[in-house]
Amino acid sequence: MQDFVTIQTSEQASQAAALASQPAAPKTPVKGIEVTPRALAHIRNGMAKEGISPEEGGLRLGVLGGGCSGLSYSIRFDTRPRERDRVYEFDGIRIFIDPKSFVYLHGMVLDYEQTLLKQGFNFINPNSTRSCGCGSSFS
Repeated sequence: MQDFVTIQTSEQASQAAALASQPAAPKTPVKGIEVTPRALAHIRNGMAKEGISPEEGGLRLGVLGGGCSGLSYSIRFDTRPRERDRVYEFDGIRIFIDPKSFVYLHGMVLDYEQTLLKQGFNFINPNSTRSCGCGSSFS
């Protein structure tokens, strides 16, 4: 059996030390939810088509009872936030989430997917234990 020795230059050692000292990326988005640039672009286009001003309105995300897995996602434009909403802003686009829905959506990433088979928003939710084939229902 042979012993292997790795020799690093001082530059390589300092780079390795710098990487080791950086904190690990958080598993949950810092803001509670995250919205990808692709999703933001489609939200912005949809708001323009609906005539909703980003300064006043935004996108409302929610969770409703029902669907084939027990709960389903709700997504729609709204002209203003409600009194108890959590309001997040991403690149000038506001996202509204009511307190009950936030329990299920905390840590979620909203993405937009456009493939040959599927086109639409994709909820990447770490709180979901299972989901159905349509992608809009979960438990």
